[in-house]
Amino acid sequence: MENEKCLKCGNAEFVEATDYMPLKPSKLSVSGANKIFTFCLQCGEVQSIRIENTEIFKRK
Repeated sequence: MENEKCLKCGNAEFVEATDYMPLKPSKLSVSGANKIFTFCLQCGEVQSIRIENTEIFKRK
């Protein structure tokens, strides 16, 4: 993320945060995976969204 600039405002400071609702493979699943948002600290424009622990979504 170094040397990257926000496409909306040109700021170069980004932070990461997670949502309180994890993604689950189904409604009945107990475990889930966090969504991680990378966004501009100045204007809030989201640069990327990624999912932790994608293994729980792989078919067995």
